[in-house]
Amino acid sequence: MKGRVYHVATSRRRHSPELKARIAVEAIKGHKSTGELALEYGVHPTQVSQWKKQALNGLPELFSGQTGMQRQRQDELIAYLYQQIGKLKMELERKK
Repeated sequence: MKGRVYHVATSRRRHSPELKARIAVEAIKGHKSTGELALEYGVHPTQVSQWKKQALNGLPELFSGQTGMQRQRQDELIAYLYQQIGKLKMELERKK
């Protein structure tokens, strides 16, 4: 049929964490452009940029000594304690 474009459904490729890390490190080094890395590894340039951003955002946590789960628990505890402080302040105001 003339003039029609057909798209073949492709399944999403899953990349290993090791490959993502390797590409992210190369992107951070900056010896090759995002496009060059994408061509070399057969991924989309946007994906290279996302992995680089994820790696850079994760570095502070790496050196903090806390895992993501520990940080999440700590944040939840802080939120709970602030909530308790608010309740106690309200009780105190009512008793005045």
